[in-house]
Amino acid sequence: MESTHKSNMATPVLTETIDLAAKFPGRVTPDARPGYSGWMVAKEALVEVSTAIRDELGYDLLSNVTGVDYPEQSKLEVVYHVYKTTGGPALTFKTQTERVDPAEVPSLVSVWPGAELQEREAWDMFGIKFTGHPDLRRILMWEGFEGFPMRKDYKEPFHEEDNKPLKSRWPEGKHSYAEARNPYGDNIMFKPGFDPEKWTPTDPEEALYAALKKYKTEEKDGIKTDHIIVNMGPQHPSTHGVFRAVVVLDGETIVSLKPVMGYLHRNHEKIGERNTFLQNVPYTDRLDYFNSMYNAWPYALAVEKLMGLKVPERAEYIRVIMGELSRIQNHLILFGMLWNDLGAYFTPALYAFEERELILDIYEAVAGSRMMCNYQRFGGVVRDIDEANMKKIKDLVFERLPRKIEEFDRLLSENEIFVARMKGIGYLSPEDAVAYSVTGPTLRAAGIPYDIRRADPYGIYDRFEFDIPVRHNSDLLDRYLVRVDEIRQCLRILQQAVKQIPEGPFLAGKPQYQVRVPAGEVYGRVEAPKGELGFYVISTGKGNPYRYHIRTPSFINITSVEKMCVGTKIADFVTILGMVDIVLGELDR
Repeated sequence: MESTHKSNMATPVLTETIDLAAKFPGRVTPDARPGYSGWMVAKEALVEVSTAIRDELGYDLLSNVTGVDYPEQSKLEVVYHVYKTTGGPALTFKTQTERVDPAEVPSLVSVWPGAELQEREAWDMFGIKFTGHPDLRRILMWEGFEGFPMRKDYKEPFHEEDNKPLKSRWPEGKHSYAEARNPYGDNIMFKPGFDPEKWTPTDPEEALYAALKKYKTEEKDGIKTDHIIVNMGPQHPSTHGVFRAVVVLDGETIVSLKPVMGYLHRNHEKIGERNTFLQNVPYTDRLDYFNSMYNAWPYALAVEKLMGLKVPERAEYIRVIMGELSRIQNHLILFGMLWNDLGAYFTPALYAFEERELILDIYEAVAGSRMMCNYQRFGGVVRDIDEANMKKIKDLVFERLPRKIEEFDRLLSENEIFVARMKGIGYLSPEDAVAYSVTGPTLRAAGIPYDIRRADPYGIYDRFEFDIPVRHNSDLLDRYLVRVDEIRQCLRILQQAVKQIPEGPFLAGKPQYQVRVPAGEVYGRVEAPKGELGFYVISTGKGNPYRYHIRTPSFINITSVEKMCVGTKIADFVTILGMVDIVLGELDR
């Protein structure tokens, strides 16, 4: 059932020049800071300029929104990266506000609905209030949390130093446990004057439930009907982790839905700004822990761009080989767990997991680990692929996997019950998919042939012949089928890569244990298996990132779940969420 609708999207021209300052005199200026790029927009003109960027200049996809704290300048900054779904590089623009409480910036949800959760995160982490936002609440921290953790002056309980390596541990090697210095044996610190014994809590769910109250009691045939609020999760097998969806039901039909996350939040970004640049590489593995081979790639691309590092040819091929194997095993996991979500026995999932295990065998042999691979390095990879493992890869991509994917496709695609549960369910129009910043297979299943490997090529993807599979029904069945098509295209890329891979070094220069990254800002992104994965990095020339932000596809794609679910049955929510393909380590960070 391979799609006949494919796109060989031509590699776009990357030299487009836009003078926003001339188009909006007095309201837009170039970002003239050394090492920075893009445009500074007066916050009073932000909505007007953004609307023109979308409608007149064609930048229809809002990819990334994040905050930056500049306490020395008493400024808070919001950074936006937007793209054209027809391809090409980013247009970056920023706006600043005074570092006061509340620090206010206009919301862009009315321009790009995909900004909703990202603006909530910037409010949660930086205290930037987005005026006009439809539901501005905490998103990763709990509602009673004190302070804004990503501000530079925020000190967590038992804070020692801002940056690693910590003097208490290096070079003397001394250390102490925070718990040992706390007579209560935990890491809780309350604000001055706060007594938990005398505190009367307000209802922490009040703001959440207020945001859901879009529908009132109705009267049908003389009978008053109430809408029922049902919590799916956070402890529920269908949520694939500690995730919660609050659903408003009219009978069994979903009329409103809000995702609730943050139960696994560990502030990966704060840790990342305390770490050295190199120390962050293994931390990226813990984001999408099914795809650690892909996670550090955009981070490496960003740092390599700042450092001006050229990656050796062999290392580029190894990155592609490992990355495409990762895409295959990601989709196999989804296929296996999909059966579980539909209520089938786990046995069919074992077919998918068996093939995935063979790929993990290669990871273990090459990187030393099956899941947390810690394989990428600035300038290449940590180890070469030897001849024996290259032969295993060739056997997989030329012999076993092509046969197995056809077998798996028949097992699912020709199953009458499977098709009935998927076809026509969870519709998301192409216009809504773009507006809600959806990327990855879900976007391509809506008929939009947007794949960063073609739209804004990185690495050596421009050397390979492959199609961008698309489907046009934008339902659950097409989201499954487009992934089947993608596995076939992965195999095409892998077959070319293992034939073409040259001899040579796998790392630029010698292994480094500390790097100095020149000052500047950069956004590196890749087409990860679940969608766009990007790292926004600011360096001040010191050993640690000044700003380290991750744009994860799980977090952004979840924005569209309510749009997919409204009007469907509660039983379909489980499958719709499953096909979004979230992983909680990446969602909560």
